[in-house]
Amino acid sequence: MTDDALRLHAGRYAYNVYEDKCPTRQVLERLADKWALLILDRLETGPQRFNGLKREIKQITQKVLTQTLRKLERDGLVTRTVYATKPVTVEYALTALGATLTETVAALAHWAEQNMDAVAAAQAAYDAQEARQAELQKRVHRL
Repeated sequence: MTDDALRLHAGRYAYNVYEDKCPTRQVLERLADKWALLILDRLETGPQRFNGLKREIKQITQKVLTQTLRKLERDGLVTRTVYATKPVTVEYALTALGATLTETVAALAHWAEQNMDAVAAAQAAYDAQEARQAELQKRVHRL
């Protein structure tokens, strides 16, 4: 990372997310992942068992859930607690750092729910415009 990137950005941060080599890019990539977002939002209500998360987050595979939880644990956002029961019980919970994201994560996750109709309408309008443009291009090429 450049010296400029390590200097305080706008007098507030030691990192600059706009620098290509800045490690914050990795954190943003993780948080922008839909599975990470859904896991963090689900853990906001309290500790969850692995199978509970798998059951509640539809279509997530065991492999992806395991990988995502490990990455979130590595980033210090989630803790993993193993209980010596038969069979072994494993619980995941937000760390204090992870809890600082709950408001932001919920806002993003639920923004999609609240605005899906508007997004779908915008997508349909865009697609219709693209189809009109493609049709015009065909007509121009025929002449």
